[in-house]
Amino acid sequence: MTQQGVRPSADQVLALAPDAASRKAGSKLGAAGPWSGAGSGEEGAVWGLCKGSGSRPYQTVVDLADATAPAYKCSCPSRKFPCKHALGLLLLWAAGDDVVPVAADPPDWAGRWLAGRRGAAAKKAAAAGGSAAPADPEAARRRAERRAGRVTAGATELEQRLSDLLRGGLASAEQTGYALWEETAARMVDAQAPGLAARVREMGAIPASGPGWPARLLEECALLHLLDQGWLHRDRLPGPLAATVRSRLGLPAPADGPPVRDRWLVLAQYDTADPRLTTRRIWLHGVESGHTRLLLSYGAAGRAPDLSLPVGLALDADLTLLPGTAGLRAALGEQYAPPAPVQDRPPGLTAVQAAARYGEALREDPWLESVPVTLEAVVPVPGDAPGSWHLADAAADSALPLTAAAGARPGLWRLVALAGGAPVRVFGECGHRGFTPLTAWPAAAGDPVTLC
Repeated sequence: MTQQGVRPSADQVLALAPDAASRKAGSKLGAAGPWSGAGSGEEGAVWGLCKGSGSRPYQTVVDLADATAPAYKCSCPSRKFPCKHALGLLLLWAAGDDVVPVAADPPDWAGRWLAGRRGAAAKKAAAAGGSAAPADPEAARRRAERRAGRVTAGATELEQRLSDLLRGGLASAEQTGYALWEETAARMVDAQAPGLAARVREMGAIPASGPGWPARLLEECALLHLLDQGWLHRDRLPGPLAATVRSRLGLPAPADGPPVRDRWLVLAQYDTADPRLTTRRIWLHGVESGHTRLLLSYGAAGRAPDLSLPVGLALDADLTLLPGTAGLRAALGEQYAPPAPVQDRPPGLTAVQAAARYGEALREDPWLESVPVTLEAVVPVPGDAPGSWHLADAAADSALPLTAAAGARPGLWRLVALAGGAPVRVFGECGHRGFTPLTAWPAAAGDPVTLC
């Protein structure tokens, strides 16, 4: 996240929060009042004592030695990571040395935890450097065949269930309730096809979800049928499309090609959560290569994912493209330096070019919801329908509608305030439902503003 001497901004700290409640509570603790004994170390550690409701203050320490995976320890009973005290401590530290001074040594309670963490990390690194036992290719082949057989059985069963749904009429889906969808999803999990299970669960939420739901359900049925047929006839598909089908089904695949080293500008970071899992999406742009790549990181419910790369920093690192992801998703490899602030901005497109880019991407991945796009100079303007908004090109008669979800977020008003009626550069996701703005830059020089 940071290195000694380079402190995060408040937005970068709050981006680490596992949920909105934690962000709000952590913001209240970002002042000096409840804190005592706060300090920071040369190797990226921050600690402090926070007064709570009890007689003893909470002991809070944050380890930032691994810039992409900060760790947190607090004596409070919260099961969230980071908790509100860790967020408040980082906000306090971001204010400068006069509030959280640099200290030679941490207190004993913080030092013991830091020493234990770093000792474990050293052992892990030493073990990773050793020679691994050779894999058995024949056993791996047999496992892959067995899983492929299970997936085929699951896809065949799902095709039958889709046929039954369409034969009975989509209106019947409103009466059957969600239990049938969940049971079908569980069957896909048993078939070791998590991608099918996820799409089935999403479909289960469509019936009775508002005007036009039958059309939306039919659209999802068609896409799911296409994915089923892609797997069942994968031997007839071109190699890249077959890899996309495997990826959409959730089947593992090795990295595709050599790693690319670049200065990767962090364009956006945001989390989505369900009762089981929190997924963090981090968009990166290679300053030299011009590639835009997606990193995914996961955390159990209530825990923030380990990987964190706040917006506005650049990471000197290797990324390796993963197959079947429309040239977007990558794996993070070796990191050559901690993330550091930069003034670089990604190049932008017009609204027409952005829509064309999404259309081109659909040829490689028909199930693609959106593509990453930076719009060069756009102005947020209200649409004709109540509550609707567009991003209009400043120099052309074209615009992209914002998604309904984007129009309901507080980030929309940040964007409107940043623009003030003037053109701004905006990065986001462009798809068939519209454009979702994630980050914006003012026309003049200035730090990016997160919108998600």
